[in-house]
Amino acid sequence: MALDTLDLGVLVAIVLAIGIYYTKGSLWGKSDGEDVSVPRGSSRDLIEVLSTNNKKALVLFASQTGTAEDYSHKFAKEFQSRFSIPTMCGDLADYDYENLNEIFTSVDGFQLVIFFTATYGEGEPPDNAVEFFDYLENECEDLSNLKFSCFGLGNSTYEFYNAMGKKTVSTLTEKGATLVGELGLGDDGRGTMDEDYMAWKDGLFDILKDQLSLEEHELVYEPQIKIEESVLTVDSPEVSLGEPDAKYINPSQEEAQSLNEGPFDHTHPYLAPITVSRELFNSDSRHCIHAEFDISDSTLKYTTGDHLAIWPSNSNEHVFNFLDILGLYEKKDVVIDIKSLDPTVHPHLISPSTYEAVVRHYLEISGPVSRQFVGSVAQFAPTEQAKAHASKLGKDKELFHEEVTSKFLNIADLLRVLSDGVKWTSVPFAFIIESVAHLQPRYYSISSSSLSDKQAIHVTAVVEQEKYPNVDHIVTGVATNLLLNIQLAQNKVSDVKPVVTYDLAGPRQKFAPFKLPVHVRRSTFKLPSNPATPIICIGPGTGVAPFRGFIRERVAQAANDIGVGKTLLFFGCRNSTEDFLYKDEFVEYSKKLGEKFELVTAFSRETAEKVYVQHKMLERATEISELLDDGAFFYVCGDAARMARDVQTVLVRIMMSERKVTESIATGMVKNLRVLNRYQEDVW
Repeated sequence: MALDTLDLGVLVAIVLAIGIYYTKGSLWGKSDGEDVSVPRGSSRDLIEVLSTNNKKALVLFASQTGTAEDYSHKFAKEFQSRFSIPTMCGDLADYDYENLNEIFTSVDGFQLVIFFTATYGEGEPPDNAVEFFDYLENECEDLSNLKFSCFGLGNSTYEFYNAMGKKTVSTLTEKGATLVGELGLGDDGRGTMDEDYMAWKDGLFDILKDQLSLEEHELVYEPQIKIEESVLTVDSPEVSLGEPDAKYINPSQEEAQSLNEGPFDHTHPYLAPITVSRELFNSDSRHCIHAEFDISDSTLKYTTGDHLAIWPSNSNEHVFNFLDILGLYEKKDVVIDIKSLDPTVHPHLISPSTYEAVVRHYLEISGPVSRQFVGSVAQFAPTEQAKAHASKLGKDKELFHEEVTSKFLNIADLLRVLSDGVKWTSVPFAFIIESVAHLQPRYYSISSSSLSDKQAIHVTAVVEQEKYPNVDHIVTGVATNLLLNIQLAQNKVSDVKPVVTYDLAGPRQKFAPFKLPVHVRRSTFKLPSNPATPIICIGPGTGVAPFRGFIRERVAQAANDIGVGKTLLFFGCRNSTEDFLYKDEFVEYSKKLGEKFELVTAFSRETAEKVYVQHKMLERATEISELLDDGAFFYVCGDAARMARDVQTVLVRIMMSERKVTESIATGMVKNLRVLNRYQEDVW
């Protein structure tokens, strides 16, 4: 296969691009056994649900990791409060859309539909929106009555930045719908998602006041859920102490057995034993954990290249600090009933529960604070000074960045600073549940092979413990520090003290010894279907994780006398003695695969000038070109903001030099590789 096939070029690429991208709605599919929807109500008819519940506006979310869902609920609540318009927030997977165009004529006084749309993978819709986009592209004909707004959530470091937000607008308007306001583009790549959302929201509200003649009111907290303290105790078997879902609470023997049978997804995880955990770094200050999850007793399946979702809990230090500043530490074991005041609002919490269980297992208390939260919580401040300061921070973007964002304060830290340590006892716990983002699973590239490691899933995670200039505390990642705690306890390591600690036993000791809730998320990051196809892999740091899985797969194939193509792996780290991941393993893989495997290393801190994988690619330009000439697939895993972009730039340079073509033609060749699915990325 000649490299000229990269530009067979233009015709094949265009045909495939049209077939794969623009008609992707009919090709998107769900993974086997996957059930991505939350429990549905009695009706999937939008008009019926809206009319029955007297709703005059509708917010719909397409969410993969939960972020778009959190923003949609936040928007629906504020929209209803500011304009006194009863608003329903719903999952796109929960409804049928045949009568979407009739909502405005069939629901008396209906005003607007607002979409919150995340982009997943290579410009794909989240799982819960696959059917919706399929309907739009293949069945929907007329949406001329529809007035809508849209906020997209994406990452500008990705190739298909906010593709689904843009597609939502283009597809709906092509069907005759009217866009109200501008398409909002939230950019996680620049770390500005919250500010992007607030700017879009404020602009939209101004437009709505003008175009729809809406009257804006002062924003006052109106609870949609009710919290009541219960007569039950923490020992009552029906009380949730943080179990992953209701199926894990006081199950019968038969129900307990079914917990291993799935399907496993973002609504129901598998409680997987960690049978092996080990430290991969040789460093006093940095950690990287290799963990192996045993799935032999379950129906959980994966394929090489997929992602493992780990459901974390918050650390003891963050939980107790959070409860303390709210004046709830002494009541942490008090049982509470959580009830919805609106039949269309479904809190993602199991009730009854306890204050501690909710904070530990369900709320995102360790991450950055949103400016909107600060402005909203001001009304409950314990002192006038704290109220004034919080209100000012909520309105002043620059001041908020200076005093909060740049200092990496979480919610509890900020509340303590604002009130000078005075407890915020007037904050309703319902407000906390409604205003603080839900604790979401963390996703990791699987570093094992489903062919050679059928009964286990391996992950490779660098532990997030960052010390920033002018910040007086260490910023810690939730899930990675949990894995570190497990590794230290499982291996009885006594000379390393973790920055934060965790309740490793979990609710009712269900997580002992060393179990965590997990599920598998499908990925398009896959080996070629033909094992003989060569592959070029660029994976610095923990970006090497999926390539370890790829190589293990090819080792297993070769052991079964299956011919495999060459694997050329570029790996980079700081130095060869501190953070060279899987160094000894790669030696063994080389022995087993011989000339079919080659590792090229870049150690950035062993020479006067820093050396990265991009530099090593240029040194091997001819070989890369020849492998692509032979039909090789090109893979990149790791940092999206810098490394992945630099790698693409270097590949274009290689095409120019080796093919003697212009930059424009070389860029087109790389784009063709993407269209042909021969250039794949797993970046973050």
